[in-house]
Amino acid sequence: MGIFDLVVIAIGLSMDAFAVSICKGLSVKKVQPKHVITAGAYFGGFQALMPLIGYMLGKQFESMITSIDHWIAFVLLGIIGGNMVREALSGDDDVQNDSFSFKTMFPLAIATSIDALAIGVTFAFLKVNIIPAVLLIGVITFGFSAVGIKIGNAFGTKYKSKAELAGGLILILLGIKILIEHLMA
Repeated sequence: MGIFDLVVIAIGLSMDAFAVSICKGLSVKKVQPKHVITAGAYFGGFQALMPLIGYMLGKQFESMITSIDHWIAFVLLGIIGGNMVREALSGDDDVQNDSFSFKTMFPLAIATSIDALAIGVTFAFLKVNIIPAVLLIGVITFGFSAVGIKIGNAFGTKYKSKAELAGGLILILLGIKILIEHLMA
C-alpha cells in the first residue's frame, strides 16, 4: 500500500470526525483556539490510536487468514463505508452540545474512530508500515477536525452529510481497489 492509498484512507477515516467537528462548531458562539485544538487532539489522537490497536490485534491472527486477507479488507472497508453513506443519507441531525469537556469529547472520539480499529486490522493483513500510517491518519484527522470546527461555526450543517457521504464512498472504492489488485495479481 502506497502513500497515496494511505492518504486516501486517512481522509476517508477523518470524515466522521470532520462531520462531528462541524456540529461542535455549530454549538459554540465564538470559536476559540482551545476548541480547535481540543477537537483536533481528541479526534486525531483516537484516529491514530485505534488503527494501532487494530493492527496489533490483526497481527495475532495474520497467519491464520493470510489467504483471504484481501476479502477481509474489501468487506471491512465496504461495511464501514456503507455505514457512513447510510448515515449521510439518513438525514438525522445530531443533538448539539457546546461542551468540549472530557465527558463529551471522549465518547465522540471513540464513536468516530471505531472504523479506524477495523482499518488497523486490515493494515496488519496488508503488511502496512503502521507507525507512519497512524501518524498520517492522526495528523490528517487533526487538520480536518480543526477545519470542521471553523466551518461548522461559519456555515452550519450544510457540509456535514456531504463529508460523511464522501468519506464512505472513498472507503468503499478503496476496498474495491484492494480486491481488484489482489485478484489481478
